[in-house]
Amino acid sequence: MHKTYKTQGTCSTQIDFDVIDNKIYNVKFTNGCNGNLKGISALVEGEDINVVKEKLQGIKCNYKSTSCPDQLAKALSEIK
Repeated sequence: MHKTYKTQGTCSTQIDFDVIDNKIYNVKFTNGCNGNLKGISALVEGEDINVVKEKLQGIKCNYKSTSCPDQLAKALSEIK
């Protein structure tokens, strides 16, 4: 299943990814800190979505109440 998630409160504006057998693949952030987001994408590749959600939820970026990793966790929370 392919998913597109519009982020809120971050420099990135969108996250695209695929979920196959409850694992996350092909994560691509639009805008944001290019190197860091490519790193996050590589680290979560092939990982169970529940593990990724647990590790990334609640991470904040400086003064913001969310972050790009937190937004990825929120996107994964929408997967049924």
